[in-house]
Amino acid sequence: MDAGHVAAVARIEASAFSDPWPASAFSELLERAYARLRVAVTDDGTLCGYCVLLRAADEGEIANIATEPSVRQQGVAGRLLDDALAAADANGAASVYLEVRVSNEAARALYASRGFRQVGRRRGYYDRPAEDALVLRRTRP
Repeated sequence: MDAGHVAAVARIEASAFSDPWPASAFSELLERAYARLRVAVTDDGTLCGYCVLLRAADEGEIANIATEPSVRQQGVAGRLLDDALAAADANGAASVYLEVRVSNEAARALYASRGFRQVGRRRGYYDRPAEDALVLRRTRP
């Protein structure tokens, strides 16, 4: 991802989340060595998804991952997640964490298919609507 992708990523973010990050958050992360931002593009070059992986010591966190509504259920998020997990493994991350809405069954199924398991619950973590988050962890195979 580069600065030219920020506006498109922010649009996807706004379509996917009820409390989206501002474009400035993505711009700032581009400058951080601990952040890895990747995008997915269609055959015609249209940006259709992104993933933010944060690294600290021997842990990683999937901070955000989202796709355009038109490409959901087509494997784009899975490819982005696989790329992030491969990068985390290559950089020595023993575990990767993320939070997911309790009601987001599609995302939960994707994460479970990649070895994520529930290790916690954050009550009232999300707003609009208010909902708990499940904390998931995947340990390096």
